[in-house]
Amino acid sequence: MNNPLIVDLFVEDRAHEEFLKPLIARIAREEGVSVSLRVRSARGGHGRAIAEYELYQTLLAKGLLGETLPALMIVAIDGNCSTITEKRAKIQKATKPCFCGFIVIACPDPHVERWYLADPDSFYDVVGCTPMVAKRKCVRDYYKNLLISAVKKAGHPITLGGVEFAPDLAAKMDLYRAGRDNPSLKAFVGELRGRFKQACKM
Repeated sequence: MNNPLIVDLFVEDRAHEEFLKPLIARIAREEGVSVSLRVRSARGGHGRAIAEYELYQTLLAKGLLGETLPALMIVAIDGNCSTITEKRAKIQKATKPCFCGFIVIACPDPHVERWYLADPDSFYDVVGCTPMVAKRKCVRDYYKNLLISAVKKAGHPITLGGVEFAPDLAAKMDLYRAGRDNPSLKAFVGELRGRFKQACKM
């Protein structure tokens, strides 16, 4: 492919954005795909991400944006202790029929900070501490606080609550091991790889 694949990204917040951007870039490189990533929504929680995703599709369908049509639209919202099926259904419901073939869904279970912690070995290599991670804890901010705690324990200043380590964690993470630990991460990586493989054949 000569031209980069245009990928639009809709996420809840900075923690999603900072982790997903390097993860998407890494998977694209591994699959031999050049991508141009456009962040469309990255603040305000899942409600705003979905609302902006819906508005964007409306404008895109009417040709009011004057931009190149994306090859993929990645929409990421936390599971928040709902089932992945329920969260995926919410995003699919917000997707216009003409764009159903464009979306890749990411639903970190239960929160995106759990993905940061999914591979303890690489986390130790990057941060310098191995946190004791519960398999699935449905308590608000549990994984966010665990991430902050691990950063603090490793002797780093608390600046962005661990988000500052996202590029290195996404780059170094053993995705097989992390996916085995967190099925929601495995599902996203697998789906995205599949889409990139398809793009290589076009």
